[in-house]
Amino acid sequence: MNTSTINALSPLDGRYANKLEALRAELSEFGYMRRRVQVEITWLLALSESNLTELPKFGPSARAYLLSLYQDFSLANASAIKEIEKTTNHDVKAVEYWIKEQLSKNTLSAEDKNALINAQEWVHFSLTSEDINNCSHALMLKAARDEVLLPTMFRVTQLLRHMVRDFAHIPMLSRTHGQTASPTTVGKEVANVLVRCERAMKRLSEVALRAKMNGAVGNYNAQVVAYPEVNWEQLAQRVIESPAASGPKPEGSVGLGLHFQAYSTQIEPHDTMAEVFDALAHLNVILIDCCRDLWGYISLGYFKQRLKEGEIGSSTMPHKVNPIDFENAEGNLGLSNALLRHMSDKLPISRFQRDLSDSTVIRNVGVALGHALLAYQSLVTGLQKLEINEARLAEDLAAAWEVLAEPIQTVMRRYGLSGAYEKLKEHTRGKTVTQQDLHLLINELLIPQDAKDRLLALSPDRYIGLAQQLALKALEGSQL
Repeated sequence: MNTSTINALSPLDGRYANKLEALRAELSEFGYMRRRVQVEITWLLALSESNLTELPKFGPSARAYLLSLYQDFSLANASAIKEIEKTTNHDVKAVEYWIKEQLSKNTLSAEDKNALINAQEWVHFSLTSEDINNCSHALMLKAARDEVLLPTMFRVTQLLRHMVRDFAHIPMLSRTHGQTASPTTVGKEVANVLVRCERAMKRLSEVALRAKMNGAVGNYNAQVVAYPEVNWEQLAQRVIESPAASGPKPEGSVGLGLHFQAYSTQIEPHDTMAEVFDALAHLNVILIDCCRDLWGYISLGYFKQRLKEGEIGSSTMPHKVNPIDFENAEGNLGLSNALLRHMSDKLPISRFQRDLSDSTVIRNVGVALGHALLAYQSLVTGLQKLEINEARLAEDLAAAWEVLAEPIQTVMRRYGLSGAYEKLKEHTRGKTVTQQDLHLLINELLIPQDAKDRLLALSPDRYIGLAQQLALKALEGSQL
């Protein structure tokens, strides 16, 4: 075992490290450096395409080389930047210096080589560190959301869909306030979760992450002095909104594929990041609700869990099969939300035009999303283990004839019998009620015979209203 995982301060980089590789590629310091290089190179290419006399347009080979600096970015490259940072004590400046080194070391043709060497002082031209950082954070968060979190959550919703389909018809006793209540079906209760999750995922996926590239205090001050004839706002918008390069891309504008933030101080206000965190936290709340209910249904015996060879539920009680996946998910969702709520409240606030209190907070995005991802993975595992226990469900329903007090008093009201609610309350509240008791009561009612027949035909397992139809209707269309 790698001793670094044993010694890790955070379980995300220790116990759970192997589960978070996909997220680590984007939200680690390595991922942050790679995105910074991407933003710097994208800006440099945009400048070369802006008809600046002092910076000619790069040829295809030079463009391909520049794009390769971030497309082929490696751990060795990241380590080299960290070495530079030991001297600069400034992380963005270290990235700038590393890029300049790569321009000077290129082995292209003489013309392209000289073009890149002569372009060194155009790296990070007229920008502030936060221009690079805010774009990088937006790219990191967008990739983590779209390529890791939402696909994993889609696996959760697919499993929920299978449960809705398979269990839509299986009756289940409801519990309100923990007490027996009108029956439902297992599939309908899962459908409630499914619809909420899909709506929350849609909200999360639709947040348009914004970025800015407008200089030290958001006014393009230095840019306008250097090149008053350039429309800097238009250039910044083109860089931010043009599609990102997916390969060498010898022609056409290269951008970041984000949304343009036109107004800012030195920092992008983080409002859309906060929207992502709020949407993600809301999804997590729905899942906490789901975890607790599934935990309860397992406790009631409504679900069994498939056994895993060699797995132990208790160090002293050999019979135990614990709902650990749902407990693990609930705990990680809570940890994730604690950070998400803080970041959502904190990041949009900055004193005057800039303070650094956001910098250390924003470095923990990976921690918040890491706990969320662990939770989603645990949910996938837990849902795959569930087996319905129809016998236990039927047993509970058969012992709950009192739930039919509701339809009886409702039919009595239809036909104008006074005191219907009170009469059924007297017969059922706090009492053990049998089928015989209710049938005697029904036969005494002064209501039409067809109404009596409908009531006499009822049993707790058949008193499910439109539950089955509603469950299946939830499968007709995804909210995504």
